[in-house]
Amino acid sequence: MAVDNKKGQERDELHRAIWAIADELRGAVDGWDFKNYVLGTMFYRYISEHITAAVNDNEHGAGNEEFDYTTMKDKDAKSAKEGLVESIGFFIPPSELFCNVLKKCDNDENLNETLEKVFRHIEESSKGSASEGDFAGLFDDFDVNSNKLGSTVAKRNKTLAKLLHGVADMKLGDVQDHDIDAFGDAYEYLMTMYASNAGKSGGEFFTPSDVSELLTRLGTVGKKKINKVYDPACGSGSLLLKAEKVLGKDAIRQGFFGQEINITTYNLCRINMFLHGIGFEKFDIACENTLISPQHWDDEPFELIVSNPPYSIKWEGDDNPLLINDPRFSPAGVLAPKSKADLAFIMHALSWLAPNGTAAIVCFPGILYRGGAEKKIRKYLVDNNYVDCIIQLPSNLFFGTSIATCIMVMKKGKTDNKTLFIDASEEFVKVTNNNRLTDENIDNIVEIFANRKNKKHVSRLVPYKEIEENDYNLSVSTYVEAKDTREKVDIVKLNAEIKEIVAKENQLRKEIDKIIADIEGSGTAEKPNHQGNSGK
Repeated sequence: MAVDNKKGQERDELHRAIWAIADELRGAVDGWDFKNYVLGTMFYRYISEHITAAVNDNEHGAGNEEFDYTTMKDKDAKSAKEGLVESIGFFIPPSELFCNVLKKCDNDENLNETLEKVFRHIEESSKGSASEGDFAGLFDDFDVNSNKLGSTVAKRNKTLAKLLHGVADMKLGDVQDHDIDAFGDAYEYLMTMYASNAGKSGGEFFTPSDVSELLTRLGTVGKKKINKVYDPACGSGSLLLKAEKVLGKDAIRQGFFGQEINITTYNLCRINMFLHGIGFEKFDIACENTLISPQHWDDEPFELIVSNPPYSIKWEGDDNPLLINDPRFSPAGVLAPKSKADLAFIMHALSWLAPNGTAAIVCFPGILYRGGAEKKIRKYLVDNNYVDCIIQLPSNLFFGTSIATCIMVMKKGKTDNKTLFIDASEEFVKVTNNNRLTDENIDNIVEIFANRKNKKHVSRLVPYKEIEENDYNLSVSTYVEAKDTREKVDIVKLNAEIKEIVAKENQLRKEIDKIIADIEGSGTAEKPNHQGNSGK
C-alpha cells in the first residue's frame, strides 16, 4: 500500500508539473493546438533517452562501464547507425540528443532551425527501413516557425527554450530502468486535460480512460491472450493501448492496428505508441478514411476490436456505387444512410472480426431504434445472431457531449440465440462537469456482462423472437424495465391525515369566527351616541 501511495504522490506531482508548464507556455494559444508542442517535446526527450540507453547498455555489457553515448562525437557514432535503425527504428547522433540541445538552447539564436533540423534527421534516419512508415511525418505538427509560439524569431526561440526546460524538469523516470509508464501516464493526463478544456474539438479525438477500460474489459472477458487489437477510428490510440494495460504487453501477440482520418491525431497516435513503449514492429497505424479506403485488409481478422467512432458523420453511402458490393457492407443488402455513417463502422468492424473475437463499440443511441436502412442493418445483425449485448451508459461521460451513449458488443461465435441488455445508466460518479466510471462501476458492468443473467431493473437476456416482435428495436429501455424511483404513497394513511387536517381547520375557523363575533359585539356596546350630543 505504501508503494501505491508513493506512486500516487509521484503521479500527482508529475501532473501538476505538466499542467504548470503547459499553462505557462500556451499563453493565448488554444490548449488543444498547443498540446502538439508539449507532447512532441516529450516524445523527443523519450526517444533521445531510449537510444542513449540502448547504446549505453550495449557498451556497458561489453565491459566499457565508463561509456556515455551523450558525450560521444557524431562521427564516431555513425558506425552504429545501421544497427540502431534496425533494432529500435531510428537514429539520433549525440549532438542532436534532447539533453545536448537543451544545454545550448538558451544561447542558441537559431534554436528553431536547430530543432527543425533535428526532427528532420530523426524522420530521415528511418527511410528505407521497416520503421519508415512509423516515423514519416511524425513531427509535422511541431511547427517551430509558427506565430503561435511568438511574433518574432527571438520570441519563438524563447518559448521553445522554455518548452525544452519544462519537459526536462518533468519527472518522467529513467528509461534505463525501463520506467516508461510515466511517459505514457503524462501523455494520457495531458490529453485528458486538453480534451476537457477544448470541448468537442478535443473530445472527438479522445476516449476517456474509464470508457476505454470498460470496452477493453468487455472485449477480453475470459481471455488472457489475443492475436491483435484493432480500432477503425483510433484517434490518439487510447483504446488500443488499454488492451496492453488490461492484458499485458506480451499478451497481444501480433500487435496493435488502427486507422485515423485526421493527420494531427494520427501523428499523436504514433507518438503515443512510442511513449507507451510499443516498438515500431508491434504497431501499424494508418492515415486514411476507414470506410472508403481501409488500410488493413492484409491484417484482418482481429480477435479484439474496440472503437468509439465519430457519431452521425456524413459519408458517401449509396452515392458511391462501389460500396454496395464492398464485402464489408454487402451482406446487409443496404448501406448506412449518407447522413449517418454509424452503422457503416459497425458493419466494417463485424467484417474484420475473427470467428473467436469480440468487438465492443460505442454507439450513438439513435442507431438502435431508427427506421429505414438502419433498421434493415439491425435486422441483418440480429437475424445472424451477431449482437451479443447492448449496454446503456450514463450520460455526460464524454468531453464535448452530454448524450447518454451505448455500447454494442458483437461476436461471431455466440453459444446462444439471445441478446443481453444492460441498463448501466446509474453506474457513475459525478466529477466536476462530467460523469465518470469508477473501478467499481466498471467491475459491476463487466460482471453482469460475463454472467449473462437477468437482474431486475438492470439486465435481461432477451430471445431472438422477442426482438423480432419489437421490430428489431435494440434500445435497452425496450427490454429492461426502469426502476420506479417515485416516492410510494400510502393512500389510506394520506386520506386519514387529510381528514384530520380538515377537521382541525374547521375547528380553527369556528374559534376564529367566535373571536371575531366577540370583538364586534364589544365594539357596538361602547360606541358613543354622536346624535344625542349634537342635539344639545
